[in-house]
Amino acid sequence: MSNNDILKKLRVALELTTDDIIKITELVGLKVTKAELGDIFRSDDHPNFKPCGDQILRNFLNGLVIYKRGPRPPKNR
Repeated sequence: MSNNDILKKLRVALELTTDDIIKITELVGLKVTKAELGDIFRSDDHPNFKPCGDQILRNFLNGLVIYKRGPRPPKNR
């Protein structure tokens, strides 16, 4: 299963819009445009298809944790 497939399945399962995905990636400092997401969500035989890199998926998953749980509380020392 490719990173594109994982991102597509999470988008459907969590009922996320493109704007939601952009907001989630911005929580961890990654700027992704609607055009880039459109290319990632295309069929892999489409000429404008773009493979989803590990960095995009990793940052999306880290942002998803913040989106669902909230920011991590500061550590007490």
